Amino acid sequence: MTTILFILIPIFIIVVYFILRGNSSRSEKLSELTESDRKLLMEYVHFYRQLDTEDKQKFEHRIMAFLAYVRIEGVGIAVESIDRLLIASSAIIPIFGFEDWKYKNLSSVLLYPDTFNKEFQFEGGERSILGMVGEGYMNGQMILSRSALLQGFVNASDKENTAIHEFVHLLDKSDGATDGVPDNLMKHEYTVPWVKMIHQEMQNIEKGKSDINPYAITNEAEFFAVVSEYFFEKPKQLKAKHPQLYQILSDTFLQDPASK
Repeated sequence: MTTILFILIPIFIIVVYFILRGNSSRSEKLSELTESDRKLLMEYVHFYRQLDTEDKQKFEHRIMAFLAYVRIEGVGIAVESIDRLLIASSAIIPIFGFEDWKYKNLSSVLLYPDTFNKEFQFEGGERSILGMVGEGYMNGQMILSRSALLQGFVNASDKENTAIHEFVHLLDKSDGATDGVPDNLMKHEYTVPWVKMIHQEMQNIEKGKSDINPYAITNEAEFFAVVSEYFFEKPKQLKAKHPQLYQILSDTFLQDPASK
């Protein structure tokens, strides 16, 4: 037994050394964005383009902080710089108004090449899922379709962004319940008016009297995620067509994107 310990202890020390060395190297690599990274952000991320110099630097630092504690892993694909930048941007955009927010309910993002099904298969038929927040044994993980991720930033004419949608679900879930009422973000006095607003707008959508994506009527959680996409993708349009909805989201996210 003593002999085995003498063999295993040095091996353990070596393994720990290389793990720490690897983490240290990773931190050094993530200390700042490259000029190439900044060009990609300017090209793809409209939210970043509209920031002033100081806020651009803040956005960059928060991207690096996010990538330091959340793993991004490709499933059937190699993860590229643009993938990491867009995933991190999707995470930072909804929480940019909060100085020290950290996604404590997320450890990794799994990036699939395309849509997938409920069994997490991305080949074959019946694949319609663009992204999801894991539950049960998948808790702490998010799955995203790379094609949907890119489409959310490339298409500037719609009101949709799948990755932002999923990160808003995580914000909603941070209080313990994915119910469309983000208690950790929203002021308590807004809760009742917000729930009333959700149900009223759901009725308008069902009657064809709203330009909000019909997927929002699935439930309250999906409504919150869908209108949050709209808020960040087309803020001026949301403010013009749904001023009360815009205001409560602005107060919740501590941001006023329509003013930029």
